[in-house]
Amino acid sequence: MEIKTRRQGDIDVVALNGNLDTSTAGEAEEFLLKLVAGNATKLLMNCSDLGYISSSGLRVFLVAAKQLKEKSGELRLCSLNSTVAEVFEISGFDTIFNISKSEEEALSDF
Repeated sequence: MEIKTRRQGDIDVVALNGNLDTSTAGEAEEFLLKLVAGNATKLLMNCSDLGYISSSGLRVFLVAAKQLKEKSGELRLCSLNSTVAEVFEISGFDTIFNISKSEEEALSDF
């Protein structure tokens, strides 16, 4: 998995490329928690290049969101492909997270 980040105003945009599963969840969680431990309070996860997410990957988002909430911050997601969106729907995570169709929409609404 490849993780890239960039700052857009006061929002940290994190782009995930690859699969977020048992073998990559630890790396992703460590990366996100370092951002949160720093000055990040608004994280936007761009999932346009995320091929698959498992329950381990969903947990990574939950852990990061919880840490952000403690800092009065928020984690949002955007650009989920149909496979990833289906996992969110089946698990009910689509009701937990704010999910936008595009990065542009998410940034304008954050």
